[in-house]
Amino acid sequence: MRFTCALKTVAIGLALTASGVAFAQGGGGGKGEDFKKAETAAKAQEAAKSLGHDIAPKLPPATVPADPQNIWDLDLSTGGRVRIQLRPDIAPNHVERIKELTRQGFYNGLKFHRVIPGFMAQGGDPKGDGTGGSQLPDIKAEFNQMPHLRGTLSMARAQSEDSANSQFFIVLLPRMQLDKKYTVFGRVIEGMQYVDAIHEGEPPADPSVILQASIESDGKPPVTALPPPPAPPVSIIDTPAPKKAAAPKKAAAPKKAAPKKK
Repeated sequence: MRFTCALKTVAIGLALTASGVAFAQGGGGGKGEDFKKAETAAKAQEAAKSLGHDIAPKLPPATVPADPQNIWDLDLSTGGRVRIQLRPDIAPNHVERIKELTRQGFYNGLKFHRVIPGFMAQGGDPKGDGTGGSQLPDIKAEFNQMPHLRGTLSMARAQSEDSANSQFFIVLLPRMQLDKKYTVFGRVIEGMQYVDAIHEGEPPADPSVILQASIESDGKPPVTALPPPPAPPVSIIDTPAPKKAAAPKKAAAPKKAAPKKK
């Protein structure tokens, strides 16, 4: 066991050292010597792979085929539907949370409460001030290799890495400093112009609203306006029937005096 571990370490060290020398050399030294170094590096890399060590980290695919079961539709008050490809392959628990809350109708009517120009638009807070969340427990972080590019969907959180709950943000311009600090779980594939039109502010004076959130496979048609508030219930109270006013009595006709006898 010790011999195997030592062999793995030597193979990886040799691969990294040889590769570094090969790339550092810009010219001179002879083609034969450069060829030997490159050949040594290639052999060391193959040895490391055969021992179960892949030097280059495996990155998830930048895009995946569109699947209606993993497309999040947001109908916004800014004028249209935003289609977002969810990525359960890199953040399964976050995608599951979004689906669960969406099908509960949790996001319908919520505001984008924090929108910073050139940075991001944040929503998903029922309180509308950045302090709220759902009744479900917080989610453990699923940090991954996906970068925060324009249109990236990422989960907001508090100071704790495992405090994500319902709030999310959509990136307006690339922000690589957020990578591996917030969980990326999707990206806009259509309707980014409606995200760009979300009203700015912290909070905005006239916040934009999620009219409806839905999973595309559920087949809900787009919504263009919030439904009118329900009419107040009509209370039925038993009230006594109004008394009819008594008709005025007719004045008695004056009695005629009996004629006098002559």
